[in-house]
Amino acid sequence: MRQDGAKTVVELFGDWTVETIGASDGALRRVEETTAPGDIVIDLTRLGRIDTAGAFIIGRVTRRCGEPDGDFHFIGDHPTARRLIEEVRARTTVCADEPPSTFGFGKALGRIGAGLEAMFSEILDTLGFLGRTMMTGFSSLFVPSRLRLTPTIWAMEEVGVNAMPIIATLSFFIGAVVAYMGANLLQGLGFSVFTVELVGIAVLREFGVLITAIMLAGRSDSAFTAQIGAMKMQQEVDAMRVLGLDPFEVLVLPRVIACTLMAPLLTFGAMIAGIFGGMLVAWSAQDISPSLFITRFHEQLDWSHFLVGMSKAPVFGLVVAIIGCRQGMQVGGDVESLGRRVTASVVQSIFAVIVLEALFAMLYLELGI
Repeated sequence: MRQDGAKTVVELFGDWTVETIGASDGALRRVEETTAPGDIVIDLTRLGRIDTAGAFIIGRVTRRCGEPDGDFHFIGDHPTARRLIEEVRARTTVCADEPPSTFGFGKALGRIGAGLEAMFSEILDTLGFLGRTMMTGFSSLFVPSRLRLTPTIWAMEEVGVNAMPIIATLSFFIGAVVAYMGANLLQGLGFSVFTVELVGIAVLREFGVLITAIMLAGRSDSAFTAQIGAMKMQQEVDAMRVLGLDPFEVLVLPRVIACTLMAPLLTFGAMIAGIFGGMLVAWSAQDISPSLFITRFHEQLDWSHFLVGMSKAPVFGLVVAIIGCRQGMQVGGDVESLGRRVTASVVQSIFAVIVLEALFAMLYLELGI
């Protein structure tokens, strides 16, 4: 460095590459901190080789100036230096310093507000994705050749047939637990026979469809996100667009149709398994024979309980599939993004199912069903 009147001349010697700039970085930082940016002049006369790392730290000293690439900042000639410095500066994002970490009520409110904003943004984006999927589905009705049956049947097998054993097993034990709790509570009051109604109403109205939806969210929903996300990472979705294929027709619509159609069938299987589990516990714990259980079940329980549970199933299946496919389409180009989206997919699906279950309960309560 040398002074030339009011100007500070930064004289560059030799090569400025990633291997050599370490020794000069501190001196350039001192010039940047102690000299007005408009008074800095860079002498390129004896500069040798230069790469993007060298261009970055050289251009950094004049970045704060209103004209960082002005001719008055440079003297001497070099075949590539100025062009490379300008290019690196144009492609470099300067981030503001992070504010110091503070604690207190204000920061807590700020985090709550940011979380609410992100939640509403997710809801709006999911509704938009649902609308796009519905439009694709309606257009496929008018042009049936656009509906891809093979992927749809494959998705129905994955979502329905392969999921039935675990859903039935889980529902069996849920029904058994409900019956066991009813046995303990009602037997002391002398109303043990009402265990049949307890098991029937709980499994038909709530537990059958709820267990099915939660298992779909944990099993099928995460699979949808991982499958579509892996295709996004490998740029297969972009390749589809280049070939003129709509990813919503090829990837999203078959999974949404499969999940919506198979959810009622899975719910029916869960109901049967749950009632069977409750019947076995009632038989062993309360000496209620299977014939008595089935007879009282048919006499005392109305069909409305079954219809209430079945009416929720396609809605839950649709919501789970939409959230899983949307999160898959949001995956970036790295594995970390895939992991975050799979986690968000499962969490959002379970949250949506619980909220919809509460809304359905209030709706049917008001309707007296």
